[in-house]
Amino acid sequence: MQIYLPIADIPVNIFLLLAMGAAVGFVSGMFGIGGGFLMTPLLIFVGITPGVAVASVASHIAASSFSGALSYWRRRAIDPALALVLLTGGIIGTALGVSTFTLLRALGQLDLMIALSYVVLLSSVGAAMFYEGLRAMIRAYRGGPVTIRRPGSHGWIHGLPLKLRFKRSKIYISIIPVVAIGILIGFLGAIMGIGGGFILVPLLIYLLRVPTSTVIGTSMVLTLVTMMVATLLHAATNHLVDAVLALILMVGGVTGAQFGARAGQRIRGEQLRLLLGLLILAVGVRFAIELVIRPEDLFTIREIGVSQ
Repeated sequence: MQIYLPIADIPVNIFLLLAMGAAVGFVSGMFGIGGGFLMTPLLIFVGITPGVAVASVASHIAASSFSGALSYWRRRAIDPALALVLLTGGIIGTALGVSTFTLLRALGQLDLMIALSYVVLLSSVGAAMFYEGLRAMIRAYRGGPVTIRRPGSHGWIHGLPLKLRFKRSKIYISIIPVVAIGILIGFLGAIMGIGGGFILVPLLIYLLRVPTSTVIGTSMVLTLVTMMVATLLHAATNHLVDAVLALILMVGGVTGAQFGARAGQRIRGEQLRLLLGLLILAVGVRFAIELVIRPEDLFTIREIGVSQ
């Protein structure tokens, strides 16, 4: 059954979109991440232009993050002060990302930049997560001790100025790295259509020593707001948000997430990290292959304006 996507300007099988939404929702529920890093490439692989895929997935991620953030808020598992400082950088980064997105689109380099960004980011992050998960599994198999980073340990980052006490997370650190992390996540989200949870959560835990009891809920607040801002800016400046596409993906995503959450509870932590790293690495490799294979059409048509 074909459905016409008005902004993407192509007909797509509605059951394929529902299946993609369910699959990504399953992965999101299993690993506790947004899934934008997987959804955006899948849409591109089925023929939707990268610009529409990035802008539409941003709205999908925002909607998916709302229920999760609300649930964590009710359980008091969100640090409001930390979320506010992260959002200060996140909104700035999102605005910069959308501006860069618009500029690259005007120059005709948007598709290439999105593909290169996915290759570099996903390949490096996926390889690191796969390696770390494999080492943890080997240690567990040999009966060796698991390395635990103590929340009270300090690094160079804790010596920076402009410190602020975050009572809910029980940390006292400079706001400089917090704002910088927010800018990074907002920028990547606007350019690549990812929530950035698979990058943000490790940064908060290992770099800032944020306890796991508040890190996921706080991460979801940042993802929710930055993706809402990205959606509004993309719709206002680039007119690339396809509401029909986002709605179909949401329906499939909500269904798949329920089954994924149940499956994730039955798998050990190091196995989850290994599988997630392998999945991220596979998407990065797939993008790399797309960049080097010979296209069917050796030319493109792009409107460059009419001379006066």
